[in-house]
Amino acid sequence: MALQGKGMLIMQPSLVMVVLLVALAAAITAEAAAKPRPGCLTQCGNLTVPFPFGMEAGCYKNDKFFIYCSHSTNPPTAYLRKSNIPVTNISLEEGEIQVKQFAARDCYDDQGVQTNDSTDFRLWVSNYTISSTKNKFMAIGCDTYALYKGYRVDEERFITGCMSLCSSLGSAEKDSCSGIGCCQTSIPSGLKNQTLRLSSYYNHTFITGFNPCSYAFVVQEGQFNFSKETSFEQLKSNKMLPMILNWEIENESCSAAQKRVDYPCHNKTTKCVDRFINMTSASSGYFCRCLPGYQGNPYLPDGCQDTDECALNSNPCNNGKCKNLPGNYSCSCNSGYKNQDAITCIKSASAISLKITLGIPLSILVLVVASFCIYQEMKNRKFNKLKQKYFEDNGGLFLKQELASYAGSVRTAARIFTEEELKKATNNYHVSGKIGEGGYGTVYKGILSNEQVVAIKKSKVSAPITESGQFVNEVIVLSQIHHKNVVRLIGCCLETQTPILVYEFIAHGTLYEHIHRKNNKATSPLSLPLRLKIASDTAEALAYLHYSTSTPIIHRDVKATNILLDENYTAKVSDFGASRLVPDQDENKLSTFVQGTVGYLDPEYLQSNILTEKSDVYSFGVVLVELLTSQRALCFEKPEAERNLAKVFVSLLDSDRLGQILDDEIVEGHFERVTKVADLAKRCLRLRGEERPSMKEVAAELDRLVPTMELYPSGGKPDFPRTHKDTDYLLGSPVSSSSFVDIRGEGDSGSYSSILISADYERSMQNQIQMVTPHGDGR
Repeated sequence: MALQGKGMLIMQPSLVMVVLLVALAAAITAEAAAKPRPGCLTQCGNLTVPFPFGMEAGCYKNDKFFIYCSHSTNPPTAYLRKSNIPVTNISLEEGEIQVKQFAARDCYDDQGVQTNDSTDFRLWVSNYTISSTKNKFMAIGCDTYALYKGYRVDEERFITGCMSLCSSLGSAEKDSCSGIGCCQTSIPSGLKNQTLRLSSYYNHTFITGFNPCSYAFVVQEGQFNFSKETSFEQLKSNKMLPMILNWEIENESCSAAQKRVDYPCHNKTTKCVDRFINMTSASSGYFCRCLPGYQGNPYLPDGCQDTDECALNSNPCNNGKCKNLPGNYSCSCNSGYKNQDAITCIKSASAISLKITLGIPLSILVLVVASFCIYQEMKNRKFNKLKQKYFEDNGGLFLKQELASYAGSVRTAARIFTEEELKKATNNYHVSGKIGEGGYGTVYKGILSNEQVVAIKKSKVSAPITESGQFVNEVIVLSQIHHKNVVRLIGCCLETQTPILVYEFIAHGTLYEHIHRKNNKATSPLSLPLRLKIASDTAEALAYLHYSTSTPIIHRDVKATNILLDENYTAKVSDFGASRLVPDQDENKLSTFVQGTVGYLDPEYLQSNILTEKSDVYSFGVVLVELLTSQRALCFEKPEAERNLAKVFVSLLDSDRLGQILDDEIVEGHFERVTKVADLAKRCLRLRGEERPSMKEVAAELDRLVPTMELYPSGGKPDFPRTHKDTDYLLGSPVSSSSFVDIRGEGDSGSYSSILISADYERSMQNQIQMVTPHGDGR
């Protein structure tokens, strides 16, 4: 007994050892069975087959995970186990497998006879469950009702379904399964099989023309979208539709599986996921999943590998530098930020304080700059509005309209300049371009964009136009004057309160300068032949104004300073500031306030206020006397009786003492011709206008008297330097409350002419004029 007892004692540890060895061997065998052998195939056509699934013996965990790869198709097709159910995708992460299945069909001919016998469709997947969250049950047709039946593991039966009745698909909503032509419903969870039953109420007898068949199927949600135009044709071709099946690695809960030696989710990088049929039921099984931050196959040793978040396309760390960690990452925050947690960077208090410190002055600076910009913008808008107002007040709109009506009919039309154009032409009215200055304005030499040299008159007086309509009419007429002896008006700028005038540039000064040789006493005087040529040119210009323009023009301010000479000593009449247009019905007579220049003013016009073209004849006669005597028309340095040149000239001529007043330096050897010119001048200076010759007659007579001899003085062409006072001829008449408008024309020549229309101005001039009565009767 003792031996037996001893033997028993010896035998007991041996039995324990055997039990342990057997358990260890079983565990080793189970673990070996859970891993695929090296060299297992993992690809069947387009499908990747991961473990625990496999296609060869020893490559899958158990028969539940066998995938049959058929090479009868190209590419090869994978089937679930040995069934005819194609497998198109396997998801380890979700424990799902995507398969394809046919739809149940129910078709009829025109007489309502069923043409197929496949109204029922069955699917058995005992090792899997049909996903209730990823699939939908659908029925398509207009005389259709469909039933869906299935069983769970516990043999609990479920039935659901839907129906669709409609006479046409016209009322079906576009691309929407709303119950017309298409109905759908959810399916119960945890079903191991399914049966689809499809039927018709009326055998499609009233809808066969467009819908002879009905269809029912379970489909993965989002993989079939109903369309009344295409869905029936799509299903008619027996196209298989995808659905989702759930699978579990074992049919027990995670808590139970963790006690097993062969528990597959034992790796530190994996976790166990329970599959529940519904929210209240117990687990129907489990599957393994890689922990967050890891990816791979959780059923293989070290199959879940760390995901390098920092290597992703976008840096996951906002305002920081990413550092990869096992299963996670951390962020090293940039300067001015701090960690709120390992992966979140927030602004530090010091950075916020610094930004506030810098932000306040910067905000103030931005506010100041923005306010200045707004102020400048408002100022510019106000300035532009003011320019537009001046433009309209000065008759700009009317002028543009009138100029448009002349388009194509005038060789050189007036031009309307902008203020910026004239500023650019004069280098912003730089002092170096100033060629004349008087009490009422300044004249600048300017170069336009087309390289044309012009004279630009900028008034010092701010006075708006009072009669813009009349002014525009005169501008139109004067801009059309094309005569070699008239300085033409080129254009104007109407964007200033007082318009700026643009004229042809005449560089050789006025007749007044040359007759009286201002500032250059040593220069030889103009010869008599040249003086007569200048007189003839001037007479032709005045005759043209009186008789050859569409509307007769009376200059009203003919004088030596308004006769310009170019480099060839061709005379050009300028300054139409006092000119008046005389309509035909007025017969060249116009009642107006007296305006002109003392010494040249027609006495008859002065007394009657009736302006005629003979008033210009009188003024021209004074110019003739100046040419013969080289004396000024009015000289206050002489005794009162001798101040008026015209009066003295007529008196001496009547008393045969003409030689006392002639310029001996120029008349020597030409006394006979001088006498004829003097007689013409006397007739021009007659007191009564009707007794004076017309400018046509004056021009014709002077043309006969102009000699053919050398016209220029022996000393060559004089070139007198001029001061600002010497260029006052460019400035026109003074402006009081009157306004003038600048116009512009595009041509080769122009005139220093200003248009002045103001009764106030005429009254002010009348108060300044001294009555001058010629000697005797003026003849």
